[in-house]
Amino acid sequence: MAKKLWDKNSTINPFIEEFTVGKDRELDLLLARYDILGSIAHSTMLCSIGMLTDEETVALHKELRNIYKIVEDGNFIIEDGVEDVHSQVELMLTRTLGDIGKKIHSGRSRNDQVLLDLKLFTRHEMQKICQSTKTLFDSLIEQSNRNKNILMPGYTHLQVAMPSSFGLWFGAYAESLADDMLFLQAAYRMCNRNPLGSAAGYGSSFPLNRSMTTELLGFDSMNYNVVYAQMGRGKCERNVAYALASVAGTLAKMAFDACMFNSQNFGFIKLPTECTTGSSIMPHKKNPDVFELLRAKCNRIQALPIDITLIMNNLPVGYFRDLQIIKEVFLPTFKELSDCLEMARYIIERLEVNKNILDNGIYDPMFSVEEVNRLATEGVPFRDAYKIVGMKIEAGEFTPNKEIHHTHEGSIGNLCNERICELMENIYNNMDFSKIEEAEKTLLGRD
Repeated sequence: MAKKLWDKNSTINPFIEEFTVGKDRELDLLLARYDILGSIAHSTMLCSIGMLTDEETVALHKELRNIYKIVEDGNFIIEDGVEDVHSQVELMLTRTLGDIGKKIHSGRSRNDQVLLDLKLFTRHEMQKICQSTKTLFDSLIEQSNRNKNILMPGYTHLQVAMPSSFGLWFGAYAESLADDMLFLQAAYRMCNRNPLGSAAGYGSSFPLNRSMTTELLGFDSMNYNVVYAQMGRGKCERNVAYALASVAGTLAKMAFDACMFNSQNFGFIKLPTECTTGSSIMPHKKNPDVFELLRAKCNRIQALPIDITLIMNNLPVGYFRDLQIIKEVFLPTFKELSDCLEMARYIIERLEVNKNILDNGIYDPMFSVEEVNRLATEGVPFRDAYKIVGMKIEAGEFTPNKEIHHTHEGSIGNLCNERICELMENIYNNMDFSKIEEAEKTLLGRD
């Protein structure tokens, strides 16, 4: 059995070890490539301050890149008896390089290693979430523009209210995603700060060059105060979770609409056949299972910030093992939300809208406000016009004029989709993902 990094010739009860390690071996596989990137940057910095020779650094970088290739090929494992990814990487280095491998931990702790790994993982996954959110946004805008002249009922209290349009409906969810992108941007910027060099949370007596590792890893800046760097564990994950929850909230609401509008009682849209399932006894059924599952998954994601808060909210300053549990709820969420975004995009691009909804007379009353407004523009006081039209409806004498002309910004006739697109582009383009990509290529010697 491999020795622990902290081993001092003592033994540990296997049951205790299993309980304390938990799911770390499994989850740390997601962090392996980032642990290696951090080690390349850290060893480069150690060389610059005389803690490693040039020859030792070259040897370390060569072996770290070999291990990175093992990760890329899907062959990296955390061996039995090895606690975590940090221990596994150091073990592999030591087996190959001997004492040189043992030197790489100078000036850092597993505390700032996991902080770094989590931030590198999170910003990478956030990039993918942002890209998927932008792709869904584009699909919604395309559907909004394509169907901008097709009217549909708008509802308040689930009662037929006023004329709406598919242009408005699709566009509303697009603009919601633009606001969600603001959350993602803020969380991304908070995440993209370097904790490396904070060690166990109180810095190091080595003359570490934290600015160097910040630049090497493509961070915007560092977590300057070493105590706060450690306090950021959990806080960063919670704030990112709020951003993910914001996107999930938009998807869940849209999924509910789609399920409702797809039902026979509404018949506003038709989902792609391959995205529906049948019934074991009712041959006519086409159930919107995909959107129902998407709704449930996204509702669960909206609980994530509270889950993280309850794990960390009563911890004082410093590191505590409680924080390990956050990984279990946090790391898998990116894949789940990414799958939901991709599934939503697939369906949105393929769903069909009903162009003849308003042929059904049950929707005639939604044009009542249009008639009230017409009378008001002719000089009838609004309250009198309201009463006149109301009395006609009660008497069954109301005949709707379905030719409507809305011109103000954001209305049926003026969707402002160009401005919504400009809003999204400005937010999205302000996140400089290319800087990170270039930094990682340089660390891996892939310029």
